[in-house]
Amino acid sequence: MTGYATEELLACALARLVGDAGHVAVGAASPIPATACTLLRAKTGGRPRISLQHRRRGNPFTEGSRELFDLAGQGRIDVFFLGGAQIDGEANINLVGTGEYPELERRFPGSFGSAFMYFAAKRTILFREEHSPRVLVPKVDFISAPGWSPAGVWRRGGPQALLTGKALFAWDAARRRFRLESVHPGHAPEDIRAATGFEYDCPAQVPATAEPAAEELALLRGPVAREIAASYPDFARRVWGEPALPA
Repeated sequence: MTGYATEELLACALARLVGDAGHVAVGAASPIPATACTLLRAKTGGRPRISLQHRRRGNPFTEGSRELFDLAGQGRIDVFFLGGAQIDGEANINLVGTGEYPELERRFPGSFGSAFMYFAAKRTILFREEHSPRVLVPKVDFISAPGWSPAGVWRRGGPQALLTGKALFAWDAARRRFRLESVHPGHAPEDIRAATGFEYDCPAQVPATAEPAAEELALLRGPVAREIAASYPDFARRVWGEPALPA
């Protein structure tokens, strides 16, 4: 790839997935989803509303996550982002650890509110930069948040897609499987198959993920970079150099 950073490609892809959402919540330590939402708001002149949990400046709530969960429970969060140390082909995520629970070989930070948000938010976009059999596994060792629920179990939302550093998968709720939608420039469908531990559907012809447009790159490297630098200075410095912090 030339002419743009991988982070810019991923932010543009996430922005397209968010689409016309009215209210998007972004968890802590999620600079690329935050960049995607900031880009989308710059393009539309005000949408979506972003609840950024990473820092107080971007978080309108006085009591932190409790208010976010209240909004989600009321159906007022349109899109949420989730990742996982492991993600499997049924869109289950693992944030607890690897090995046989409770005697885990390795522990992760924990589920926090992931299971609730996966059920309550209208749409969830799964995002993980690393695309390897270590992350995309046949079956997660522990289900922190399930990708689907049996009939009779209340659930407002669920997975929309899975975006990684190599490809984009769409979620087929009826079949409970992922479908390969596009492959990022510099990768091929056979690369994706070799790097993915779970089975998925694949069309005969797989398009390339759309590259950032000139207008998007101008926004990313201008107002978006300045806004993101206030919450994620190290990320902004790594991707765009030294964007000026807003006054």
